[in-house]
Amino acid sequence: MVLTKNYQKVARSRLDEKLAVSAPSRETLENLAVQCASNPSPDNTFQYAFCLAKSSERSELSYALKILDNLVSSGYEHELDCMYASATACYLLTDFMEARSRCEAMLRAHADHPGALELHLASIDAGEEQENRRVKKIALGGTTAIAAIGLVAGIAGMLLSKK
Repeated sequence: MVLTKNYQKVARSRLDEKLAVSAPSRETLENLAVQCASNPSPDNTFQYAFCLAKSSERSELSYALKILDNLVSSGYEHELDCMYASATACYLLTDFMEARSRCEAMLRAHADHPGALELHLASIDAGEEQENRRVKKIALGGTTAIAAIGLVAGIAGMLLSKK
C-alpha cells in the first residue's frame, strides 16, 4: 500500500511537471484553429482538440472534451489518443474521478499505455487529496458550528442566571 501511494505521488508530480510545460501558447491555438477552419478534417480537428486539452483555460478544456468525445463517437481512427487527451482535460479540470474512469477504460484495452497509467495514478492521488481536503473542511466547519453553539449556550446561561 505504501509503495503504491509513493508511485501515485511520483506519477502525479511527473505529470504535473509535464503538463505545466506543455500548455499551448495563444499563437499555437490560434494557428490550429485557423488550420482546422480552413481545411476541416478529422486529423486537423484532432490536432486542435489535443492541443486544447492541455490548455490552462477551463472553457478551452471543456471545449476540447466535447470535440474529443465527438471524434471518438464518430469512429475516428486515433481513438486511444482522443481518450488520453480527454482524460488529461478532465484531470486539468480537477475532475479526477472522471479522469480516472477514462484512464481505466483505456487501460482495459491497452494495459501497457504508459501515459494512461501515469495519468491514472496521478488521478487517484489527486482525487484522494481533494477528498481529504473536503473532509477536513467539513470537520472544521462542524467544529466551528459546535463552538458557536457552545458560546451561544454559555452566554444564554449567563444571561438567564443574572435574572
